[in-house]
Amino acid sequence: MPEPTVTTDTAFAPLAGKAALITGAARRVGAATARALHGAGASIVLHYRSSAEEAEALVRELNGARPGSATLAQCDLLDGAAVKELAQSATAAFGGLDILVNNASSFYPTPLGNIDEDDWNDLIGTNLKAPLFLAQAASAALRERGGLIVNLADIHGVRPLRRHPVYCVAKAGLIMLTKSLARELGPQVRVNAIAPGPVMWPEDGVDESLRQEIIERTALKRTGSAEDVARAVLFFAAEAPFITGQILAVDGGRSIGW
Repeated sequence: MPEPTVTTDTAFAPLAGKAALITGAARRVGAATARALHGAGASIVLHYRSSAEEAEALVRELNGARPGSATLAQCDLLDGAAVKELAQSATAAFGGLDILVNNASSFYPTPLGNIDEDDWNDLIGTNLKAPLFLAQAASAALRERGGLIVNLADIHGVRPLRRHPVYCVAKAGLIMLTKSLARELGPQVRVNAIAPGPVMWPEDGVDESLRQEIIERTALKRTGSAEDVARAVLFFAAEAPFITGQILAVDGGRSIGW
């Protein structure tokens, strides 16, 4: 399937003059979110860890549509000092920061009996620790601009996924972190989360019978797309000034058909 084109209709630019930092922005949901916010007029700092080729291609695409509107930031989010530097460089890139999207995430099974500390440190680190410390590092800049944080949670932060206890714990923590940050950073900064359901299958594949079982238990009887999540981020950024501390399930009704 070809990549979606960048929106260049300047008549719809509710985020014109705003700057957004998106973690894990090189691919999948992160890239779709970058395109959506950029299409609405925002300037984008695209964070990546190792997907340099995809990140560079995306920044060229965005700058081709609107010169000087996107830049790259490489960072290992498990490095606390680097996270602080990321917040500082993202704020400096466009003279301020309005939107932080904590999208970067590790995801893999950790069956009980085989969990080690590396699994814990990686899954908790990327899904919970990094969003907390990046939000903390960016909080002053976001307060100054009346900003927004959007965390990418998961419906499995509420209902556990078999063989993924550490990931589920991390996303459950991220949901509570979202609510806590909304209290801590209000009234200047809004903080919300999106909890995707069957939107994009893992890259290492899902057994076809399990895939069909999941679809059958989803009210809309189909999977979603990265763009469905990106539109939800855009909603929080452009059309929801009185919403904070909320978790929006973008799951086709999966969470009501368990």
